[in-house]
Amino acid sequence: MARVQLAGVSKTYPDGTSAVSGLDLDIGDGEFLVLVGPSGCGKSTALRMVAGLEEITAGTLTIGDRVVNRTPARDRDVAMVFQSYALYPHLSVRDNIGFGLQLRKRPKAEIKARVEEAAATLGLTEHLDRRPRNLSGGQRQRVAMGRAIVRNPKAFLMDEPLSNLDAKLRVQMRAEISRIQRDLGVTTVYVTHDQVEAMTLGDRVAVLKKGVLQQVAPPQELYERPANIFVAGFIGSPAMNLLQGRLESGGPEDGGARLVLGGQTLDVPAATVRERGLDPFVGREIAVGIRPEDMEDAELSADADGAVLDSTTDLVEALGSELLVHFRLDAPPVVTEDTRELARDVGADVDADAAAGTGTDITARFSPRSPTATGRPVRVRVDTARLYFFDPETGAGIWGDPVSRSSDREGTHA
Repeated sequence: MARVQLAGVSKTYPDGTSAVSGLDLDIGDGEFLVLVGPSGCGKSTALRMVAGLEEITAGTLTIGDRVVNRTPARDRDVAMVFQSYALYPHLSVRDNIGFGLQLRKRPKAEIKARVEEAAATLGLTEHLDRRPRNLSGGQRQRVAMGRAIVRNPKAFLMDEPLSNLDAKLRVQMRAEISRIQRDLGVTTVYVTHDQVEAMTLGDRVAVLKKGVLQQVAPPQELYERPANIFVAGFIGSPAMNLLQGRLESGGPEDGGARLVLGGQTLDVPAATVRERGLDPFVGREIAVGIRPEDMEDAELSADADGAVLDSTTDLVEALGSELLVHFRLDAPPVVTEDTRELARDVGADVDADAAAGTGTDITARFSPRSPTATGRPVRVRVDTARLYFFDPETGAGIWGDPVSRSSDREGTHA
């Protein structure tokens, strides 16, 4: 096991393309860190630099107590698990797992013992004499992990190892990877595009955009206190609703405010105004975020005064335990580089949506007891104490403390 440190690590290709810029990460001994972000954000490049498969342009990479910038991949004592299983089809599971040890000319008795130990950990003992073609996708991925485990490396590096599996197997293998990493206590750096995977696996999650670290924090902190609009919109499924509003003074209580969203208003509690440091934004445009779970059918709520939005349901997705209710508000969408990047990642165009002037599509989670239906009017109660606010000029989250409000949004938010 070993600590992995990246200090100002950058990767610039000969044509001038910057894949990773000034990446600072301190990954603790035995920690499970997940790198997440849209396609092309630099997460796989960062992992490949740690592995020694990409040359570092600038900065310092340390594994354990060694600077390894110029150390060949084979001498870094790290093990990589790829998206493709990269198994030898003509070899048995036993020989695939032990292949690296054979190359290192370890004694046969040691190889046998370590392969069998790894197989037991991964539930592969009864498959040791089978060929990869006779295994399921999940079993093949476990064999690939076994090949890494058997080496007892200082760190595991995993590059989207579950992307080739179906949804059910992905969930199962997430639990397996988490259990194995916890049991072995090996420092692990894991790359994924799937933010649900990131949230369920990582001790901490690092969010990248265009090669720049946006925030690194425990999963729940990322969710509850995103550093900026990009992190807020990327972390969460369904995604946070982002729309443009205006804060006005007033409200039913002293110190409170009114949030104007198109032709409708929400009362913002005085405590929220005070704790979030919103006073400087009163009388100004502001970017607003609403999590789907912070909305409910007002018909099922006993207390909805000052916290209701009216619309018409466009679509209801019944998921058994909940309803995903889609509707539109006449408030404009937030248009920034962050929201453009988020929209591109899902094949949308936020500029076109804004130009259309038709408002913002909103998704809410309703109880399955809600009688709402497609095409019917809907009254939506919003938990206004859980609204998210962002500076429309910088995109930074507004949290009321000087550190968060003055931090460079393009840096690390630990």
